Formats: sequence, C-alpha cells, structure tokens
Amino acid sequence: MEKKLTGSTVVVTGGTGVLGSCFCRALADNGAKVAILGRSLDKAENLATGINNAGGHAIGISVDVCDKAGLENAKEVILNAFGAIDILINGAGGNHPEGVTADEYFDSEKRNSGVKDFFELGLEGMDHVFRLNYMGTFLPVQVFAAEMIGRRGCSIINISSVSAFLPLTKVPAYSGAKAAISNLTQWLSVYFAKEGIRVNAIMPGFFLTDQNRSLLTEPDGSLTARGHKIIGQTPMGRFGDPEDLISTLLWLCDPASAFVTGTVIPVDGGFTAFNGV
Repeated sequence: MEKKLTGSTVVVTGGTGVLGSCFCRALADNGAKVAILGRSLDKAENLATGINNAGGHAIGISVDVCDKAGLENAKEVILNAFGAIDILINGAGGNHPEGVTADEYFDSEKRNSGVKDFFELGLEGMDHVFRLNYMGTFLPVQVFAAEMIGRRGCSIINISSVSAFLPLTKVPAYSGAKAAISNLTQWLSVYFAKEGIRVNAIMPGFFLTDQNRSLLTEPDGSLTARGHKIIGQTPMGRFGDPEDLISTLLWLCDPASAFVTGTVIPVDGGFTAFNGV
C-alpha cells in the first residue's frame, strides 16, 4: 500500500504521543499530508520538521481536543495549508490518577485506611478521563467531519482499547470511556454511511507509552507485578510495538477497505482471545 495515500490530508489528534507520532510518520511515508495535533506546539512542530526533512509533508498545531473553538481554528489552518480533509485519526486519550483504584478487589478491612478504593474515586478525575477520551473524540469528529460531507471516500479512525472489551481492574474510568468510544464508532458508522464516510476503530492491546510505562515496568526495565500479569494473559508473550498498529491503520485509511465500516479491530497479541486457561 506504499504511497496509496498520496494527495490525502490526514488529521491526527494526539499526534505527538508514542503511538500518534508513529502514526504520523507512517502516514507521511505513505504520501499523506499530515496535520499533527497535540498540546505541545514544540513537540508537534519538531515532529513535523522531522517528517518534512525526510521528504514528507506535515504541519504541527497546538490544540486541546476538548476545546471546540481551538479545533475550529486548527481546521482553518489545515484547510489553508493542505486543502480538503480526507481522514481523521482520533489518537488523543489517556487516564488520570483520580480515576484509578489502588487494589484490584475491594477489601473492607482497608476501608477508610487511606487506600483509594472505588468509594474514594474523585469526580474530577473521572470527569477528566471521560472528557479527554470521549469528548476528545466526539468534538474532533464534529469539527473535521463537517469538511467530509459531500465527498466520498473519507474515513475516521478512532482508538479504543482492550479495556473496552474486557474491563481492566483498577481503571474503571478509562475502561468505561473506551467502551464509549467503541459504541460511538458504531453509531457514527451508521450515521455517516450514506455520505460514504467510513468510521472504524483500532483496539490496541498493551503498548508501552509514557502514561503506562511506570505501571508496567520497573526503572531497570523489568516487569512489575501488573506487567507480568498482562504478559501472562497475552499469548504472543510481549507488549506491542507502535509499528504493530501501522498495517491496520493504513488498511483502514486505504480504499482497499472501502466496504469496512463500524468495526473495532483488536491488535493485541491475542489478549482478547485468551480466557486464561
């Protein structure tokens, strides 16, 4: 599928993250003009510079995906720089410490001991996770899909998580928010079907990112107890590499998947297929 995206304009939210930056480079390598959206302007522009120096086409833009006015401004910059928008990849997301329990199971003996259980989860943290993941996908679709109406062959790709399919212990906010992303993906796929806008999601398994690295690995690189548990539940026996997502991403962007919409595709080393026995 090399260079199949030549001439296409792709918007990537969360484009400066570990996974997002890999997406941006791969899309540019395949001929796309890439708009890199992230909170840090320096990171977005540095990534764009690297892509441009390698012969690609990219611009970096600082924006908060929960700020609709900011997204509208970013859209105008993209339209002026690259023209019509063909593909939106919603890569922004994350968790918050106040949406995480300390233990996997409730222990009444620890109640009121200072150990954060379900009853101690803060509304601020829960709200942050849902806004970032759900509204941070909903709003970019609302802004950028408006430019796809009346133009066939456009595509939206959301990022779900295996925690949407199999809720992970300790992270009720993140699991719930990602489940909402999977549901929104299916809803949008039906809503936009008559316009020829395809909407799909990738469901990554466990990939080491800046947000989860300290939870899954020790400072020396060895696995934490949670890391061991995850690898033990992953038949392929390793964490994913960002590059493992690229073939699925490019396929969903490409006309080769023209009849594929409303899917949530796991890329997880077999995690969701394994029942532990």
